[in-house]
This record gives sequence, C-alpha cells and structure tokens, in this order.
Amino acid sequence: MRTTRLTFIAAILVVSAIGGASAQNARDDRYPGATGTIPLVAAGTQGGAPEWTGEPGASGHPLMTAAAIRHAAANFNTCIEHLWPLAARRGISRNVFQTATASLTPDLRIMDLLDNQPEFTKSFWDYLDILVNDARIQKGREVLEKYRAIFDAVEKAYGVDRYIVTAIWGVETNYGAIGGKRPVVRSTATLACVGRRQNYFREEFLSTLEILQRGDVHPDRLVGSWAGAFGPTQFMPTAFKRFAVDFDRDGRRDVVDSVPDLIASTANNLKKDGWVAGQTWGYEVVIPATLNFMLADNHRSMPIRDWERHGLTRPGGKPFPRPDDRAFLLVPAGVQGPGFLMLTNFRAIMKYNPAEAYALAIGHLADRLRGGEPFAQEWPRYERVLSRNERLELQQLLVRHGYDVGEPDGRLGAKTRSAIRGFQAKIGQVPDGFASAVVLDRLRSR
Repeated sequence: MRTTRLTFIAAILVVSAIGGASAQNARDDRYPGATGTIPLVAAGTQGGAPEWTGEPGASGHPLMTAAAIRHAAANFNTCIEHLWPLAARRGISRNVFQTATASLTPDLRIMDLLDNQPEFTKSFWDYLDILVNDARIQKGREVLEKYRAIFDAVEKAYGVDRYIVTAIWGVETNYGAIGGKRPVVRSTATLACVGRRQNYFREEFLSTLEILQRGDVHPDRLVGSWAGAFGPTQFMPTAFKRFAVDFDRDGRRDVVDSVPDLIASTANNLKKDGWVAGQTWGYEVVIPATLNFMLADNHRSMPIRDWERHGLTRPGGKPFPRPDDRAFLLVPAGVQGPGFLMLTNFRAIMKYNPAEAYALAIGHLADRLRGGEPFAQEWPRYERVLSRNERLELQQLLVRHGYDVGEPDGRLGAKTRSAIRGFQAKIGQVPDGFASAVVLDRLRSR
C-alpha cells in the first residue's frame, strides 16, 4: 500500500473541527465543512494567513518538537542545495532548479497540519456528514451530465466507474471549487527538509521539479494542499508521474486545467491500483449479535456466501448480486453501528488514500450520485469521541500491554482496531475493535 496520499481535505476538516460551520464540507490524511470557500488554513502563509504556532506536533515524533522544527528551518537552504545532485541525476536542469528554489523559504504552518489528519482522527459519522451531503450530491450529478461524453470515453478506455471518479473529485476539492493555494514546490520542499516525513517528501519534491522540467503544468498553476497534492482530484507529484495521461492529446499531461486529462488520469490511477471493472466497492450489512467479531479484520477475507452463513445480511433483505466475490468485514463503530463488506475495489480506493474513512466516503458518495440511498443503520452518535491526546494514550497503553499498533500517533486505523479487539477479547468484552471511552478506562485500570 502506498504511503498516505496527503490532500487538501485534511485542512478542511481541521477548519470545521476548530469551529467553522462548514469548511470544505470535506475532510487532509484527507478534509472541512463550508463549501465554496477556501479555508484559512488552506491558504499560503502570506497575505495574512496564520504562521506556525510554534507548537510541537501531536505525534510526539522527535523531528516534530518545536526545537527540531526550528533547527531544520534554520538549515533549510543547505538542505535544498544538498538535493541538487539528486535532481541533476533526474535530468533536471540547473536553471529549472535555481528558478524553482532560489527564493524558497520553509512554510512552517505546515507543521501544525502534518499531525492533524481528519480521516484518521474524526469519527466515521462526522467525517461522512461533512463529505457526503445533498449539495455535494447535486453538484456531482451536474458534473456527470456536463462531462458525459468524456466519462463515456474514459470508462471505455479504463473500465473504471465514473461515479467513483466523480466522488473523488467531489471529496477532494468539491469538484474544483476548493483547491489549495500553496505552491507545490514550496510545500514539498518544506516537508523534504522539516518534520517527520522527510524521506517520503524528498521524493515528492524531486518529482515536482520533474513536472516543472517537463512542462506538463505551468508553474503558476502548480499549487495545491499543504502536502503538495494538486489539481481537482489532488495528485501527489509521485502519483502524477505514475498515472497522469494526456487524454486530450495536446502534448501535456495537465491534471489541473484539462478535464479529459484529470478524469482519465484519475481512472488510470485506480485501474493500475487494481480496480475490477463491473464490481462495486462494498455493501452495508446488518451484523448479528452472535457474530465472532474477531472475523472483522481487513486481512481476513472470504466469499460473501460464507459471510451469509455467519448471519450477515443486507438492510431490507436485498440479495448480494455476486455472492462469490471475496470481501472483508469492516465495523468502524463496533457492534453499535453499521457493518460493511468491502471488496477488491475498496482496497483500490484505499491506495488512492489509505484511510478507511476516506474510502468509505468515496464509495458512499459514488452510490448516492448514481441514485442510491443513505446508509440504513444509525451510527452511535451518543458515543463520546476520544480527543487526540486520549487516542494517543489509548495506543500507548495498548503497546504497554503488548499489542502492536505500529507507531502510536493518535490515528485510529485497522492496526489499532485489531489491537483493541485483542484486548477486548482478553477482558471478556465483545471484541468489536471500537475505540470507546470504556476501552480507554479499562486500559488505564490494568
């Protein structure tokens, strides 16, 4: 699975969490809530937008301490110059390198955003409320109609569902209405030299220079999220290199201003990530109370007909159209909320952005665009959502008790849910993997 595709959505949800009634109605480890306006945190640090708070990152990573950030910022120019030999080996001219980097300064506001990624930190239901709404559904249907001929051609060429492509477009930037304003070269250069993900973003920075060298996107149009994602469907520079196509055949792969190129490139991305033509992404399911929730693991898949033998059904008794398809069970809110059987195409969406909440939002918005209904089952909205510090504490306590959550970072993904299931089974609770306040209290008391 690719490293997280950091996008503009994260900044959006940050704004709504801070108090904006609606920022991008979206989610950056991919998101806000007021459609049609660019949230303050998504803008550049110039022109009155906020500077870095001077606070350390929430992850607790040693490179995210305030002192480490200041030290790296002081050595920013040296770091950039040390990247010149790597750029030269990729065929980037000294002129392109100098033009792109001569006046660069680090955008330290990004350090406040790097550890705050809503698809990993907000509840699933809050995330979905922000991203799948009537306005986004209506606008998406207008986009589908306006570009019907292009979608026809792209579906024929790549076999990828037009509704999924449109949903990505809608979730990432509200169909292009909301896009980041940060220069991609500055964002990726900052992250290549400052913070906890320098190795990853060094490649993104060098790939940005390759885009400038080739001339696919004009430098003035190469702007995007704090993480360097650009264009209406938010391509990271490395993803652009791998998946962008010149569908309108004008000699440039322009995923910013060419609608044929951005639709086809997004479809090509999904196809190469394993999209199965003619298959959906997954199904909402009703889970019997007798289910062994240890089966709810993204590494444990079985044919849908076997899940039916375990008592799983679709709401309203609707049949599964392809019972031989293999699926894994996702129960993001535990026994109190809806369950989902996820197929191969769900994993393809997660390669676009490796967060289950993001992939679920994309799949659900796609279904609503094609005329589907809202989810039938209620989410446990009465549950208190753990704060960032509580999530981090929960992970640290799980590690202390011998469970593997990866690097504790406050993000509650599949690995953390697996660890919670193990702990719940040990103490005699239903092992549904839900990170509740009750689970945290039990960990604290042991």
